[in-house]
Amino acid sequence: MKNTSLLVCALVLMTTLFTACGGSGQTEETVAADTTSTQPLNFGPLNKLSLNDATAEEFDMIPGVGRRMVREFLEYRPYVSIEQFRREIGKYVDADSVAAYEKYLYVPVDYNASDVATLSQIPGMTPEFAQSLIDGRPYADKVTFLAAVITVTNDGVLEQFARHYIVQEAAVQE
Repeated sequence: MKNTSLLVCALVLMTTLFTACGGSGQTEETVAADTTSTQPLNFGPLNKLSLNDATAEEFDMIPGVGRRMVREFLEYRPYVSIEQFRREIGKYVDADSVAAYEKYLYVPVDYNASDVATLSQIPGMTPEFAQSLIDGRPYADKVTFLAAVITVTNDGVLEQFARHYIVQEAAVQE
């Protein structure tokens, strides 16, 4: 009788664990270690996550990102250039992984300090356009910079992207 009760308890516990782990045969430890969200990030040029502002939960939505990489993303804040991101995160993963993360992330643009690579994160911004904008510095404010984007690129859509990618503090200073 005692052995039967223990067997029933063991079966109930195993069934509970199996169900809690999605029936995949994973243990509680492996489920806890897997932090990749089942809800995909709504990807698009205006849906990328700011490396300086996104939350750990938002970073978790990026395919292939686990707790360790989220911790690394947060540790190196504030990011001032995309090259800094590539260098720091490149210590942990290969260049292909870094490039894959960049499909979902960006370093906010400081219009008076960002380098060509960081400005080039703006969709449609070529290195030549970025260099022209750098050559026109300093900009008095965000509005002046955005007007320069339109002048240099002759593209109002690109200006809308630039507006999104600018450092948040710069937007408040208007």
